[in-house]
Amino acid sequence: MSQRDTLVHLFAGGCGGTVGAILTCPLEVVKTRLQSSSVTLYISEVQLNTMAGASVNRVVSPGPLHCLKVILEKEGPRSLFRGLGPNIVGVAPSRAIYFAAYSNCKEKLNGVFDPDSTQVHMISAAVAEGRMGTFQSSCFTAITATNPIWLIKTRLQLDARSRGEKQMGAFECIRKVYQTDGLKGFYRGMSASYAGISETVIHFVIYENIKQNLLECKTASMIENGEESVKEASDFVGMMLAAATSKTCATTIAYPHEVVRTRLREEGTKYRSFFQTLSLVVQEEGYGSLYRGLTTHLVRQIPNTAIMMATYELVVYLLNG
Repeated sequence: MSQRDTLVHLFAGGCGGTVGAILTCPLEVVKTRLQSSSVTLYISEVQLNTMAGASVNRVVSPGPLHCLKVILEKEGPRSLFRGLGPNIVGVAPSRAIYFAAYSNCKEKLNGVFDPDSTQVHMISAAVAEGRMGTFQSSCFTAITATNPIWLIKTRLQLDARSRGEKQMGAFECIRKVYQTDGLKGFYRGMSASYAGISETVIHFVIYENIKQNLLECKTASMIENGEESVKEASDFVGMMLAAATSKTCATTIAYPHEVVRTRLREEGTKYRSFFQTLSLVVQEEGYGSLYRGLTTHLVRQIPNTAIMMATYELVVYLLNG
């Protein structure tokens, strides 16, 4: 891959990630609140009558709409965009690095395995070949480089302050994290992000297979009709559907790591490591808590991924003529 191609994929990946992050930020805030242990702030007590006539209180898990309503009422609409700054700062380089590394690795592996085969897509989703000829994981690279940004974003999204109160800013949050935990505090939750690489692998394998099938169908149709293959609006719609389908499957399978990551990034919590947090959440709240916020996550991730992938493909197409 030439230097120009690398820059094209870097720029296209950054554009795709940024557009998706801005449009789906409110859902990101709701999802993060639902995943956290502080979700009890939004839980209402329901009074039930027993057979003996006495009443008991039962804790009911809040839904996305209830959480959204409480945020709007207590904190105002601006709170739905909490953490957007760090999110944009983090998503552009992380997606740029990932897509450039993925495309570079895929191009090189096409000369080793069958071109655009499942093996190529799977390996490319997990690793990328560095400029010095060594292999490094594109996912690990992006996660390690941007984890401090994501931690700040999560802390800001969990900072629930009522209307009129001064909201915590990014620099104040950075200072607070450093004073409390030092430099290592900026890397809390990174182990859960590493576990989430499985989601990326599954996503790209399914996405590339669907995209390849769509391309083969179009090519066969063009040959049959004697037409020249050109990019059309329907091609980008197909890519969006392929991205949405693949992301839904991958997210559902790997979702528990999202909850664990949010818990690890909470301020001053009892959660210390990936497996300790996973065990503690199940022990205290049950297996269902590992999927808390999944609906909101899917509602956000499907359009976010579709927008991101379609923007990426569109920018690459436009820049490459």
